Amino acid sequence: MSVIIAGTMRVPPENLAGLKPHMLAMLAASRAEDGCLTYSYGADVGEPGLIRVFEAWRDQAAIDAHFKTPHMAAWRAAGAQFGVFDRKLIAYETASERPL
Repeated sequence: MSVIIAGTMRVPPENLAGLKPHMLAMLAASRAEDGCLTYSYGADVGEPGLIRVFEAWRDQAAIDAHFKTPHMAAWRAAGAQFGVFDRKLIAYETASERPL
């Protein structure tokens, strides 16, 4: 069973450019982790400062390991520095998938 994490976070629009290098570092490090199937951020084109998050993981153990990585600690520190707020992330356990 894989786990999908989807949701949003917000950053003051004027801080987005400063946060972007940290986002790129987090993407690269997370995508290299064992058990990471997909990891992405997307800026909402209609709402400045709204970032959409989408992740897919092999299982909960991979997510648990992800939360203990040095790059996660660095990401949390960068988020605090650049004012990330209103994080709303939901984990969905999936039993199967199919193309649409």
